[in-house]
Amino acid sequence: MNPIGVSTWVWTSPLTTEAFPRVAKHIAELGFDLIEVPIEDPSDLDYGRAASVVRDLGLGASVCAAIGPDRDLIHKDADIRANAMGYIRHCIDAAHTLGARHVVGPLYSAVGRTWQATADERKRDLDRLVAELRELAAYADGHGVDLCVEPLNRFETSFINLAEQAIEVVDRVDHPGCGILLDTFHMNIEERSVGAAIRGAGPRLRHLHACENDRGAPGSGHVPWSEVADACRAISYDGAMVIESFTTTIQTIARAAAIWRPLAPTQDALAMDGLRYLRALRSQIVGAAGAKAIGSS
Repeated sequence: MNPIGVSTWVWTSPLTTEAFPRVAKHIAELGFDLIEVPIEDPSDLDYGRAASVVRDLGLGASVCAAIGPDRDLIHKDADIRANAMGYIRHCIDAAHTLGARHVVGPLYSAVGRTWQATADERKRDLDRLVAELRELAAYADGHGVDLCVEPLNRFETSFINLAEQAIEVVDRVDHPGCGILLDTFHMNIEERSVGAAIRGAGPRLRHLHACENDRGAPGSGHVPWSEVADACRAISYDGAMVIESFTTTIQTIARAAAIWRPLAPTQDALAMDGLRYLRALRSQIVGAAGAKAIGSS
């Protein structure tokens, strides 16, 4: 219940076959329950070998899609849309091989693409997205995987910024293979009430990125964590809580995520401080009996 995970982006990018055993072992030794695997280039990682490592370490897994300019489900260029469909199917296949339940991310448009849409243009794009996600959700469900659509802040997309916008999409897709990922970093910017956003998502919420307002360790900033815990308890959320942050040592990923300064003394400190805080938060969500049952893993 409420496994606590961390993205490998905290330490490295891209995640390669050679790096995976070392990074996964480190994540397990720190005490995390789950490893979140970003897929940047589909050729970076041997998923079968990675799956063996995950199993041997007793970790859970999730897959994070990296949606770039050539992977855009609502782009006017049909070839780009087709490439996005193929890429997301690849992520689903990878998740199935890894034993991961969720493929998460902004599964609609390229991160960083913003535009001012008319009402008619937005309707066209929503109709297109719903049809594509319905097809992808069926494919995912057939592989034992859920898609989780993530709202991003206004500086990273102009299309889906709010939980209520993601709810509209997921409800129109109307397939058990399609749910929502909410990220406290983005909610802290966009939502008038973080708690209300989580409550509104309700059972559609399948995955939670537990991130501080500056992408530092959860608990080190001003995200309203008690509100997060209360809302998660209210909707009986038992999914993962995953720290997603980035390292300044890899310039490409730092630039993409706008990480211009270290967010903790070390990346390990960020992960360990966040893990300790999320363990305490988990006890608030599941209650004393539940916390005792799941232990201090």
